[in-house]
Amino acid sequence: MTSSAFALVRPPSAREGHRVPVLLGLAWAAIFLNVMAFSALPTVVPIPGIVGQLLTQGALPAALVLALLMNPKGVLRPQPYLVGFTVMAVLALAVSIHGEFLLGSTFRATRFLVFLAVLWLLSPWFGRRDMMLLRCHRLCLVSVLAMVVAGAAVSPGLAFQFEGRLSGVLWPIPPTQVAHYAAVVFGTTALLWMCQVVSGRNALACIALSGVVLVGTHTRTALVAMAVGMLVAGASLFLGHARVRRTSLWAMLMVLVTLGVFANELQTWALRGQTAQEAGDLTGRTKVWSAVFDTPRPLVHDLFGSGMSNLSFDGLPIDSNWVGTYFDQGWVGVALDAGIVLVLLVAAATRERSPQRALAIFLIMYCLFASITETGMSNPSPYLLDLAVAASLILPARQGAAR
Repeated sequence: MTSSAFALVRPPSAREGHRVPVLLGLAWAAIFLNVMAFSALPTVVPIPGIVGQLLTQGALPAALVLALLMNPKGVLRPQPYLVGFTVMAVLALAVSIHGEFLLGSTFRATRFLVFLAVLWLLSPWFGRRDMMLLRCHRLCLVSVLAMVVAGAAVSPGLAFQFEGRLSGVLWPIPPTQVAHYAAVVFGTTALLWMCQVVSGRNALACIALSGVVLVGTHTRTALVAMAVGMLVAGASLFLGHARVRRTSLWAMLMVLVTLGVFANELQTWALRGQTAQEAGDLTGRTKVWSAVFDTPRPLVHDLFGSGMSNLSFDGLPIDSNWVGTYFDQGWVGVALDAGIVLVLLVAAATRERSPQRALAIFLIMYCLFASITETGMSNPSPYLLDLAVAASLILPARQGAAR
């Protein structure tokens, strides 16, 4: 496909009058706030735990109300992403009701269903050529990164107190989630610039902000997942646009030079003071995973899990989406989760070459690789919002789509 032909499938830009509707932006911001971590890290101005929980948990019903105001007729647009996760949530609720931890598990499963109900109400905005949900998502991400940087400027000692890794201190966001936000902003911005959807000045500002934050978090998972996602997404655009080819070649050259000149420094940064064996054990994660699979369970729990938990085992975080899904929802949940990701990948691979396709591939691949050492693709989380945005990008546009 030539550059001129490629331009035909570029989405209309914000300068062409496609503003984000206020209610839609607020609804997305509310559901985004609902899945933002509220950790035990200290903040510049102390925030009581009960206040943080009220704000994050109260954001979900607020998002539901805003989505209903945005879609008062309850128009829904069926799609595999939402259907698949709804099946998972219904099964999780059924198991949780009969599980050992009735109250906590049932609450989490109900929250999962309400979370998906908000996305169902926003489904008429999936498939828009102006990538409306991606723009809402990026606005939230950039706002949070700006807040993290502002917190680091106000109190750098507090911001880097967690093993020298950048965290949020205006709102207590752990380094891993900060890195997740930064990696998604970096990758999507680079792809939008390569596809000539955003200007160089805007791209430079977002890339500089997210790049500095990502390095400051010292998070290997986000960095590797972002690199893999950009590599695959860039390959999908390589033959269609000269800027993509030039940028990819320059990036490869810079990476090779950097690896050659700063190999020792990069190794030190990646190890974070750990030994090679500790890094190979993924900071103890593999021991927890082995313990989960070695613990005998009834056959029904093996198949359907034991209800939605806080994704910890004997007080230790599971830190793997696939192990956590098996623990909560059994092999059926793992199969459903893998099936949803596979369907999204196939749908993205079979779409015409376009910015939407490349962005969707990046988000899917990022979530897939990050899911190895982080949870979040089987319960309300930023990962589910990333996948929702990916689904919105690859869903075919239809006549009479929401405006």
